[in-house]
Amino acid sequence: MPIDATAPYDDQNVFAKILRGEIPNRTVYEDEFALAFHDIAPQAPIHILVIPKGPYVSWNDFTAMAADSEIAGYVRAVGHVARTQGLVEPGYRLLSNIGQHGHQEVPHLHVHIFGGQQFGALLAR
Repeated sequence: MPIDATAPYDDQNVFAKILRGEIPNRTVYEDEFALAFHDIAPQAPIHILVIPKGPYVSWNDFTAMAADSEIAGYVRAVGHVARTQGLVEPGYRLLSNIGQHGHQEVPHLHVHIFGGQQFGALLAR
């Protein structure tokens, strides 16, 4: 069920539990700002989630509240993962769902990195 991106951060969400080591994951990359891991229900041959280590509900929350160093570190982590996965050529897709209309399901900011196949139009027509 989509969540309200303006709701307070819920530290019992699945990504908070992953960050605390309560739920295992298949880590691809980790640094002081971000954790990247394989999605448990991949929608493409390569489907990686990148989450910030801070308690941010959505892109809106993150860009309004995070320190500049957190924002830069997180964005760089997303780029690093795409490069190390060999996705720059031939290309890949980034997706971040925000709020109910964006169909966000976990109240912790995350970016999906999709790759390994040709993608069609972003939105159904």
